Amino acid sequence: MRPREGSAPRAVAPGGTRIGWVGLGVMGEPMCAHLQRAGYALTVYTRTPERAAARRADGARWVDTPRAVAEASDVVFTMLGFPSDVREVVLGTEGVLDGLGAGGILVDATTSEPALAVEIAAAARARDAWALDAPVSGGDVGAREARLSIMVGGDAEAFAAVRPALEILGRTIVHQGGPGAGQHTKAVNQTLIASNMIGVCEGLLYAQRAGLEPERVLASVAGGAAGSWSLVHLGPRMLAGDFAPGFYVEHFIKDMGIALQEAERMGLSLPGLDLARDLYRRLAGLGHARSGTQALVLALASLSGVEWRDDGREI
Repeated sequence: MRPREGSAPRAVAPGGTRIGWVGLGVMGEPMCAHLQRAGYALTVYTRTPERAAARRADGARWVDTPRAVAEASDVVFTMLGFPSDVREVVLGTEGVLDGLGAGGILVDATTSEPALAVEIAAAARARDAWALDAPVSGGDVGAREARLSIMVGGDAEAFAAVRPALEILGRTIVHQGGPGAGQHTKAVNQTLIASNMIGVCEGLLYAQRAGLEPERVLASVAGGAAGSWSLVHLGPRMLAGDFAPGFYVEHFIKDMGIALQEAERMGLSLPGLDLARDLYRRLAGLGHARSGTQALVLALASLSGVEWRDDGREI
């Protein structure tokens, strides 16, 4: 999409660009903090005002609607849970696009639906503004350490304008194509992770059942051909019985559902992804919808009739 006469994306820079942020969850809060520490003036909105306490203490302004965030900002980031949240916050009454001025840019970092990203981009252009879909990968660790992979869909000129801000949040930043392309890329990312997580959990269960010391097993396999981000970063959490969310199970189920929906639309069969979603649904049924994705080992242990304890060995 090309800009209409009189509007152009505004290049961002600390001290000159006002940034708005909507959504201060497990990943949104540290991401927002990085921009604030880089010198950007921030206006924030959260449904629970208490979640903005740290940002407000550092000088951010809290307002009571997404529209008010946009009215006070040149660029607005959203980091939300579900596509329905994105639709409400961006397109709804008192939403971001109601307040974003000509030349302003919305950057939606939520993992959402490609079709919704296309819809939002068109709605933004109708208002002489711009919208990028920019989902991220790297979990809570990547957010805290500013090492995220950021997959961006939307207009190339708008991407170039906000890239300096994105570089504060991540190390791998790739423009994937037009509106929706970032969301499609994130669906690929989640498809790759989903089956790998099954393998990580099954491997650790095997090590446990065989009477091996899981930490020693990790030392042998994590650096070889079997190594993966999930094994290196989430394997130790499983062994420690740490199932706190770096990424919520319920959000991963949502992501897999989006990927499967898109696959069906394209005539693809993805049995590995379908199996992973079924196993995560089982995990949610065990009461772990708000646990981290590494809790999948508990669902797989239950299928074998074994239990999992903090040191990764069978009770």
